Amino acid sequence: MPNVRKRLLAISVLMCCVAHAQAQSRPAVVELFTSEGCSSCPPAEAYIGELAQHKDVLALAFHVDYWDDLGWNDPFSLKTSTDRQYAYSTVFGRSSVYTPQVVVDGKDEFVGTDRRHIGGALAVARVGVPLRISLDPENLVVELNAREKATPSEVLLVAYVRRATSSIGRGENAGRTLEEFNIVRAIHHLGRWNGDSASFRARLSSLPRDATDVAVLVQSVDRHQVIGAGTQALR
Repeated sequence: MPNVRKRLLAISVLMCCVAHAQAQSRPAVVELFTSEGCSSCPPAEAYIGELAQHKDVLALAFHVDYWDDLGWNDPFSLKTSTDRQYAYSTVFGRSSVYTPQVVVDGKDEFVGTDRRHIGGALAVARVGVPLRISLDPENLVVELNAREKATPSEVLLVAYVRRATSSIGRGENAGRTLEEFNIVRAIHHLGRWNGDSASFRARLSSLPRDATDVAVLVQSVDRHQVIGAGTQALR
């Protein structure tokens, strides 16, 4: 009987190690869709600034461009941010988009100022695909471990600026000075991942000059749900 117990213990330890190799803790991913032209957005952006201080949260502000013809041209607006929000809208079955909108882990959406429900969605610990981000003199390198029965996913590189101060000259926020956080400056599609060990590279010279950090998101192709996430400071 002692030998049987030892074998069972060894099997249990082995299974635990395999499970650990296929998953690691990851931050909750909070995406705010916002605009400097939207008077309802500054409180949501302030909340993103608070969440960005938490190590277990990856908060990103995607500035959309559909406010730009309404009085103020947001210098941080990107068509790719708008396209990303519309993709979520399709998944959520919505016929339109709005600001401020928060999406958590690609699967839950809230009004960006709804602290109670957003906070509730962040209260659960998360595990995800093990990934490693590193820098060499010319490249940013992303490595993903193998994972059994993995959901086909896309690997995204998101370059962002930690903080900026903007003086607004026109539009709904005219005369205000806005503090903004983790502002997305570019979104790059690194490739597809189907569960095998994989490595992806991006030239550092291809990233926006004002970017201070990057995030890597691994999201399911069909539903855009986040199954892996990590960050790397550029300076």
